[in-house]
Amino acid sequence: MDFYHLFGHLSGLLFIKPDMEPTSLYHTVALVHFLDAVLCSVIATHSGRRRVAWTIGGLIFGIWALGMLFLLPGKKPADI
Repeated sequence: MDFYHLFGHLSGLLFIKPDMEPTSLYHTVALVHFLDAVLCSVIATHSGRRRVAWTIGGLIFGIWALGMLFLLPGKKPADI
């Protein structure tokens, strides 16, 4: 399995459009991961989790990090 197929299947884009050109795949994955990172940042902030760590996780792991963030329960704020 080459990098194109591994990258395409891990991102899920080759399941949607199997005949996608490599350049289009890479640009689309970069855009989707950027948007996933933004969403992870917003959701982590509102759920009481570390924003920077989840932003980096969203940038690297994309939809998988976003899915994990949705599945985790929100943290309760610390009592002062």
